[in-house]
Amino acid sequence: MGLSPGLLLIGGSFAAFRLLNRGLERLVPPPRPALRNRWKWRNIWTSFAHSLLSGAGALLGFYLHPQMAEDLIGTHSPAAHSLVSVSIGYFLQDFVDMLCNQKFHQSWELLFHHSVVIICFSLTVLVHQYIGFALVALLVEINSIFLHLRQILLMANLVHSTCYRLNSIINLGTYIVFRITTLAWMTRWLVLNRENIPLATYTVGTVGMAIMTPMNIILFYRLLRSDFLKSSREAWREKEK
Repeated sequence: MGLSPGLLLIGGSFAAFRLLNRGLERLVPPPRPALRNRWKWRNIWTSFAHSLLSGAGALLGFYLHPQMAEDLIGTHSPAAHSLVSVSIGYFLQDFVDMLCNQKFHQSWELLFHHSVVIICFSLTVLVHQYIGFALVALLVEINSIFLHLRQILLMANLVHSTCYRLNSIINLGTYIVFRITTLAWMTRWLVLNRENIPLATYTVGTVGMAIMTPMNIILFYRLLRSDFLKSSREAWREKEK
């Protein structure tokens, strides 16, 4: 009995992102401020590549297959199923990468996040259901593009650049639209469709939302404090001098 196409695609995606991670230092050489942490530089660029692929792919998936938005449970295109499989491969690769290169107390939040995503996405791929719901979750990656770009600019010591300030504004806006609003909509959808969802699936989805929502609200506060509240205080102090 052979492996299913979904599992093969997950394995291929894992290998592809692993190879990309290994080659990124040549493709995008780290600037001098990032030389002390070459691993993190490669890791962020790998995550950036996945966010571009999955965020754009999720938008395109709903545009080309609008029926999926009307039925998030049973309707999906083969491309949408493939995109979710590819994302599982990425999250597995990133999980292994952090586990091997970063101390646990520094990465436990992301490792926990990745575990929840891998479990939920794997279930959808194996049963060929809820692919549309998983694609809605991948809309969050549109914001992740700017989150990763923020980290890249920080590592390159460009925190005072116009590019960083512009990215901070876009990052905050997309965080509200594609992360907080999307997670709230997904939670609402689960509640409204409770009668159409098996108990086990509903439990996994509800627990996943219960974990993701507070984590993302905390991250939003950290971003707001770091990129806006802190800079506002510094500008006020400079004005008082």
